[in-house]
Amino acid sequence: MTKAQAQLVRMIWMLVSALLALMTVFPLVWMLVISFKPATEVFAPNILPEQPTTGNFLYVLTEVPFLRYLFNSFFVSATVTIVALFFHSMAGYALARLRFPGRDAIFLAMFSTFLVSLPVIIVPLFILVRALGMINSYAGLIVPSIFNAFGIFLLRQYYLSLPRELEEAAVVDGAGRWRIYWSIVLPLSRPILAALAILFFLANWNAFLWPLTVASDLDLWVVQVAIANFKSQYAGSWNYVMAASTIVALPTLLLFVIFQRQITESIKTSGLK
Repeated sequence: MTKAQAQLVRMIWMLVSALLALMTVFPLVWMLVISFKPATEVFAPNILPEQPTTGNFLYVLTEVPFLRYLFNSFFVSATVTIVALFFHSMAGYALARLRFPGRDAIFLAMFSTFLVSLPVIIVPLFILVRALGMINSYAGLIVPSIFNAFGIFLLRQYYLSLPRELEEAAVVDGAGRWRIYWSIVLPLSRPILAALAILFFLANWNAFLWPLTVASDLDLWVVQVAIANFKSQYAGSWNYVMAASTIVALPTLLLFVIFQRQITESIKTSGLK
């Protein structure tokens, strides 16, 4: 391949990358633009609003209990993330390091749940939650979302890459399994735990189907359910919907900007500094 051909191929790849980036970013930009448009300009083809207004945001934050919905989403997402990381890290460490009968069978059973999506099990899961008396409660929103095979699998694979010499040295010094897990394994797991925390938080922040199923009480609505009902309640007031969506999207964008280094390190780290 000549130098001119190589440059041509490089330019083509750059154009394709730019096109894909534009296709990814444009919906977010258009959402932001509509959120500042008055109702009469929502479907106008102009990119910039002729009469920009912040009234859409004021309406969402003052005329609708949207702050309550934001609190519900944040409380559920944060609780699920913290509790899930604690139990998933212990389960992943046990499956990676401890030897006990049925360990491989348990891991395969957990791994097989990857093949089962939420819509398949949502009816029996709802029946179980109702039998436990957790309908229309924070427990019903939180408890079924805690256990996820993806987190256990990822942590198990990460712990398998940790050198055993660290644990053997701790055993020589008289440390037990809990001390090894708490003082050695968890500090080494910070990059992967940070990445999983972001993934878990975002997954629960954007959850819609299960909160819609288990919580009919308006005081327990999360933001995604609120936005869906907000659209039907106000007859497709897209300027309000886009304003609410912009508010909901801000925390996720901030999380990515703040913790993008941890996400990158979780991919390349081997457990040793």
